[in-house]
Amino acid sequence: MIKTDIIIIGAGPTGLFTVFEAGLLKLKCHLIDALAQPGGQCSEIYPKKPIYDIPAYPEILAGTLVDNLMEQIKPFEPGFTLGERAETLDKQEDGSFIVTTSKGTQHHAPVVVIAGGLGSFEPRKPLIANLNLFESKGVEYMIKDPEVFRNKKVVISGGGDSALDWSIFLADVASEVSLVHRRNEFRGALDSVEKARELAKLGKIQLYTEAEVKEIHGKEDLQAVVIKYNDETKEESYVETDYFIPLFGLSPKLGPIGNWGLEIEKNAIKVNNAKDYQTNIPGVFAIGDVNTYEGKLKLILSGFHEAAVMCQYAYQIINPDKRYVMKYTTVGGVEGFDGSKKEAKKEVVQSIS
Repeated sequence: MIKTDIIIIGAGPTGLFTVFEAGLLKLKCHLIDALAQPGGQCSEIYPKKPIYDIPAYPEILAGTLVDNLMEQIKPFEPGFTLGERAETLDKQEDGSFIVTTSKGTQHHAPVVVIAGGLGSFEPRKPLIANLNLFESKGVEYMIKDPEVFRNKKVVISGGGDSALDWSIFLADVASEVSLVHRRNEFRGALDSVEKARELAKLGKIQLYTEAEVKEIHGKEDLQAVVIKYNDETKEESYVETDYFIPLFGLSPKLGPIGNWGLEIEKNAIKVNNAKDYQTNIPGVFAIGDVNTYEGKLKLILSGFHEAAVMCQYAYQIINPDKRYVMKYTTVGGVEGFDGSKKEAKKEVVQSIS
C-alpha cells in the first residue's frame, strides 16, 4: 500500500501545482491519473496549442506548461500512479482514506484532493456506421502532434474554435485541408472565422458548409469520405483523404468519483469556496475544473489559487497540533525533499567603525 500525506486524483496542471504548494508545507503527495502521462488535457488533447492567460507568460504551449510544472515540483519528489483510474474511496476509523484504483493499487492518506479537471473525457462521435473500424487508422478525435499530418490530406468536421483553429494551423502543414460544417455560420471566434474564410479564398482550405461527412471508405486504412450537402441540392462530394478528424467536442464524465457520496451539481463537485474548497466529506477536497461554487471560473489560474488555499487547510488536518505560519518564498525560499534549496542571496551589511 502506498502511504502519503495527500492523495491527488488528477495529474493535470492544478494537480501538479498542488504538489508544489503542499511541498512548501513539508507535505508529501502522490498523484493518481487514468492517463499514461502527467499533464491532463494539456498533454493528452492539445500539447501544441498555445495558452494565453497564464500569468507572466504572454503565450505558452500547453505541453511546455506541463514540462515547467514538472520541473517546479521535482524537488518535492511526488509519487505517481499512472494509467490507473481511481475507483473507490473508503474512509477509515481514524478519519483517513484508502483510494483503490482500477488495477487494485491502494493508496492511504489523511487527505484526498480531487483535481481531475472535468473528469474523464469521451469524444462526441458522428453517427457514421463504420466509423469505429477506422479509428487510429485515419480517424482521429484529437490532435496531439501536428507533424503527423505533414504533407497529408486532412478532412476536419466541426464548427467551433477547435475545428477552426486546427484547420488554420494545418493549412501550412498538410498538403490538403478540408473543413466541413453542417451550418454556414461558425461558433468560433470571429477572427478565426475570418481567417478560415480568407484561407478558403486563397485555396489553402477547402470549405464545405451546410454539409456533413456521411460515409467513410477504405480497405485497411481510411482512403476517402463522402460529404453530403444539407441544402436543396442534396449533392455529394467524394473526397480522398488520409485523415478524418471530427472535432465535435468532448463529453466529460465524473466516472466512479460520482459514486463516492459527494454532493454533485451539473456534473461537478460542490465545495465550500468561502473557506477551503472542502467537499461534503471532511478531509476530501475538490479543486480546479472539477468543482463548482457560485462565481466559479473554469481557468487554470483559478485552479492554482484553489490549490494554494486548500493546502493551508490540509496542513491543519494532517498536523492538528501544529501551527503553520505562512512565509513567502521570497523570504523563506524553497527547500526540496531532495535536499535542494532555493533562496534569495542575503545582502551583507557592513558597519562603519
